[in-house]
Amino acid sequence: MGLNAREWLASYAAELGIDPPGDAEVEQLLALAGIAAHASERTAAPITCWLAGRAGLEPGAALAAARRLTDS
Repeated sequence: MGLNAREWLASYAAELGIDPPGDAEVEQLLALAGIAAHASERTAAPITCWLAGRAGLEPGAALAAARRLTDS
């Protein structure tokens, strides 16, 4: 069996030279992905998270933006 999610995230973050996300950030990113998947198609979830990262948003700010979009 391969790595679990936490191990993968820690290893990938190390490969990128950054710190892995903390528990709160993971929960916010999962919520962001969930909003994207339910508001559109499942494939929107990872790309939405990528867009947030590309925009330089912290997970909480990205989640708030998605909630504003779906609330309107």
